This record gives sequence, structure tokens and C-alpha cells, in this order.
Amino acid sequence: MNSPNGFFQKLVNLEGRNFSLSIQKFENGYFISVAEGSNKIGSMVASMATGPTPVTTTIIPSRTESLFLKLVAERISTRMRGIALVSAFIQKELDPSTAKDLMSEIIEMIENE
Repeated sequence: MNSPNGFFQKLVNLEGRNFSLSIQKFENGYFISVAEGSNKIGSMVASMATGPTPVTTTIIPSRTESLFLKLVAERISTRMRGIALVSAFIQKELDPSTAKDLMSEIIEMIENE
């Protein structure tokens, strides 16, 4: 669902798991939230791409999804040459196909804004 204020939200069901994807667009970047079940803030990574490679840092560490967070943040920041803050509240570990599908949904939401 798109809105004029740059906020997009989508509910996605993947392999019997429900995820809420929320994206807030800013002039210089995006805030992306991926929440499974309850809409909560979870682990968080920030990435900034102003040079040839993005600079990424962990704000709130994740026990299981650190690679997923890092990949999403770096891909978004690199694509738009700005800042990406990504939060993920995931109840159980993502398998590779679910992570790939979530990444595709997020990219599609940003490209279709």
C-alpha cells in the first residue's frame, strides 16, 4: 500500500509465516522494518553508500539474522546512494529461500514506489 507521505506497508505470507514489511522513504534514505507476527522493532543495521563500497554498522545485534540485515541494508543504500536503516524482528531463523523472497519483496516495494 503506497501513500503520499512516503510510507509503504505490505503483509507477506511466506511458507506459512506472516511478515509485515514497512518502508519509510526519506530524501536521503530509507527506514525498513521487517516484523514477523507482532509489529516490533528488532535487530538493526545501518548502511551508508556514498563511495564505491557501503559502510555498514550494527546498531542492535541479531542472534540469527545478521547476514540478512546486512545484505538488505547494503543493497538498498547502494541502489539509492544514501542511507538505509533496516530493522528485523524475526521469531525463528529464516531459511535461505524465505530470506531471498523477503529481499525481493522489499526491492519490489522500493522500485514501485
